[in-house]
This record gives sequence, structure tokens and C-alpha cells, in this order.
Amino acid sequence: MQLGTAATVGPVGAARATGEPAAAEVAFDNATKVYPGQSGPAVCELSLRIPAGDICMLVGPSGAGKTTALKLINRLLDPTGGDVLVGGRSVRSLDPNELRRRIGYVIQQVGLFPHQTVEGNIGVVPRLLGWDKRRIHSRARELLELVGLDPDADARRYPAQLSGGQQQRVGLARAMAADPLVMLLDEPFGALDPITRARLQDEFMRLHGEVRKTVVFVTHDIDEAIKMGDHIAILREGGHLVQYDTPDAMLAHPADDFVARFVGADRELKRLSLHRISELELIPASSTAPYERVSSEATLREALSQMLPDPDRPYLVVDRDGRAAGLVTVELIGRSLRAEERG
Repeated sequence: MQLGTAATVGPVGAARATGEPAAAEVAFDNATKVYPGQSGPAVCELSLRIPAGDICMLVGPSGAGKTTALKLINRLLDPTGGDVLVGGRSVRSLDPNELRRRIGYVIQQVGLFPHQTVEGNIGVVPRLLGWDKRRIHSRARELLELVGLDPDADARRYPAQLSGGQQQRVGLARAMAADPLVMLLDEPFGALDPITRARLQDEFMRLHGEVRKTVVFVTHDIDEAIKMGDHIAILREGGHLVQYDTPDAMLAHPADDFVARFVGADRELKRLSLHRISELELIPASSTAPYERVSSEATLREALSQMLPDPDRPYLVVDRDGRAAGLVTVELIGRSLRAEERG
């Protein structure tokens, strides 16, 4: 992996012309950070591996070292002990400026340059990498369309002319502009209203489905972490890692009381939102006529909301085209979840 090399970027999601991977593994190897004048570490011997292309959510209370851990990846901070590796290479061995040009970074306040247009903001890193104006213009238009903005109407606007949600979309586009190997997001949606926040969460997950990047995402919101993460790392005060797991495994088997309290007493309900009816082994349906219908794309939580008024009745599961896939019951959903827990 040659950080700092300007890769040729074609259509979003296309393979790089240089053969360089689109995402890189991030690994913390006993990484420790102690700030001068502090008696204890902000991050303490943190070890975890984030597979290339996965979303890792860093969660924990204030003072747990989440943002500190994030900044160790792009060398805004250097570890006091241990190491951080990107694509198998120690960040200590890489020039900080070149490293940061290959890592997208989005913060809560967005940090757009007010004197530059939207297109100018998106082109900041590509200009540093020596891209020509035509290529930057093309990439900006491509990314504006990808994040749900209008290239013709929005490219020439200034940040002050945008809503908070639009500014965050531009921030995401800027972070993706040079086709980074890793994206770091520090509570990017934390200051937004709940409706805009939910829309941007969904939009980001759609983007990630199209352009697989390794994402390290700091949040205080466990529901956001469960919704968006492939893995969740829960830290406690002093930067100690308590549990690193998939959302479903963490909800089913919290490592200790701290994790159980953090994920909430309604963790079984949260698990229901992670699974869809299509994942179940359904009961064969001999006839479609007498049954109420439920979509195969519904989450178990959505299905149960529909089914609980009459919990003994079987429901017919249908796909997007209305074709019958089988029958589901409240009892079947419960059995499936219990079997997963035992497994």
C-alpha cells in the first residue's frame, strides 16, 4: 500500500486503475495514549482489528478515549505506547501529511471552508494530490450526486447557504473525494435533529453499500452504533476496551454489567431490529387465501408489531413481487432468537 500516491479514480465503486485496494484494514496493537500532565492514559493498551471495508463504531461515555483513539489512526495524535497499523503498515512509518491525504475525516462541526464553494471544498485534497481542474470538477459532480445533492444547483453554493444536513453531505463528499482507504467520522450527525440524523444514517449506509470503505465512527449513541456498525467497540473511562463484537452478539451476550447497562434494558427489542423475516426458516404454506401478509423485508421488530395483536395467527410472508415465501408465527420468531443465543 503506497499512501500518498494519487490513484486513478473512475466511476464510484469501480476498481482502481493502479490495482490498489479500495479499503485497508485498521489495527490497534496495544495502542496507548497518555497526555502530558495526566496521571492515567486516555487510551490504554487498545487492541482490535477492523477488517477492510467494515464499519467499526467506537462507543462509550465521555472520557472513554473514543476521539483520542480515532486521532491515533491519522496521526493527529501519536501513541505513547503500542502502535496503529493501516493496511499492515505502522502509521509511525508514514509521513503524517501523506497519510492524512489518504484518510477521509468528518467531524460534527463539518469544518467546511466558508470562503470556498461546495465544489472547492470537495476538491481540497485532490488539489493537494495534484489533480487537474477537469478531473476535480468531474469528481465533485459525481460525489454530489452520490450524496443526494444537485451538482448543477449546489456545486457553486457556499456553506452558509446550506442547511446543516446539506453541509454534512458535503463533508462526506469531501472525505471521499480522493478515494481514501479509510474514513474517520467523529460524531458527524450528533448536532442534527432526529429526522435529518436518521436520513443521513440511512444515506451513509447506502453509500457504504456502493463504495466499501473502512470506517471508524465515534458516537455516544448506542442505537446509532447498533444500526450502522459491522462491529462495535465499547470503551470505558480511561480508554479501556470492554467488548469488541458484532451488534447482534453484543446484544445477545454483553461481556459484563457495564456493557449490559450501556446497550440498555431493551436489548432484546434492539436485536429484533437487526434481523429480517427473510432470514428465518419459514413454515411451508399450503394455501395463501386465509392469511394476513407480512413483507419478507420487514425487520422482526416490525413484524412483531404487526402480529402481536393476534399472536397465535400465522402470517403469510411475501417478497417484493407479492410471491409467497412461507408462513411465520410469533412462536417461530421467538424460537429462532433463542436458538441464535444458544449458538
